[in-house]
Amino acid sequence: MEKDLKLDLEEFAETDIKGLARYTTKLWEYVTSAEFLDKIIVASAKILAIIVISYLVVFIGKKVIHRVFMLRVRNNERRQLTIVKLLQSVLSYLVYFSAIMGILSAMNIQIAGLLAGAGIASVAIAFGAQNLVKDVITGFFIILEDQFGVGDFVKINTAEGTVMEIGLRTTKVKGITGEQFIIPNGSIVDVINYSINNSKATINMQIPLDVNIEKVQMVIQSYLDTLPEKYEELVTAPVFLGVTNTTSTEATIGITLETLPLQQYSISRIIRKDVMDILTRNGIPLAVPKMMFYERNQGGE
Repeated sequence: MEKDLKLDLEEFAETDIKGLARYTTKLWEYVTSAEFLDKIIVASAKILAIIVISYLVVFIGKKVIHRVFMLRVRNNERRQLTIVKLLQSVLSYLVYFSAIMGILSAMNIQIAGLLAGAGIASVAIAFGAQNLVKDVITGFFIILEDQFGVGDFVKINTAEGTVMEIGLRTTKVKGITGEQFIIPNGSIVDVINYSINNSKATINMQIPLDVNIEKVQMVIQSYLDTLPEKYEELVTAPVFLGVTNTTSTEATIGITLETLPLQQYSISRIIRKDVMDILTRNGIPLAVPKMMFYERNQGGE
């Protein structure tokens, strides 16, 4: 019995080795045949043509999109940059997806079967794609309603910085210190846009309580009236508010100003420095912190 089983295994192994050898021989003959080489050359040429054409379509398409929106949306640069980047991204996705399908077809891979399988798989993952759908829908309405655009300084949730890119799924914000926030559009709840309206600021400075307030107002206001001609960032001439607060030793004077969006910080620094110089030249000192001591006599005296 054992001898018969051993003979059967040897016969099967010998048959299997012969079959493998025949298959290897046929495969080698096919690979080295002119027909196979012709197919490789044709497929390679098709793939190379698809890659080159796709690159050219994306490159030229991005240039055309940029040129068209640069001409038509010239009065709103932030809106232009937002739409241009979005359309360029959509163009790249569509062209490269079509290129992948074309390459698979050139390799004689049945695309219909893949698409059918993808359709079945999409039903299976649809229940887990709710966040993705939410991100896309929210991104669409952000762009449609022009809530914020590329280049705007915003605060989104806890992220604060400059908008670098707005996509249908995510928004990228560059923070003040250089960090980058990538925020899914569906999670955007609170948005503060600092780049839409003009900015306002108030400058407070302390002077001694015994100075001539009318003189202070005259020299400061005459200086403030000259600023719109010097700085185009100012919307109107800053206004001297007068005394806004007092203590036992000093008075607080205020200056309010309105600038173009986000320009209030630099203008405020300039005005504060110039006012200090003007007050010093006119013999009006700034208040110096003072410490007062009270002596209490023992015994109630």
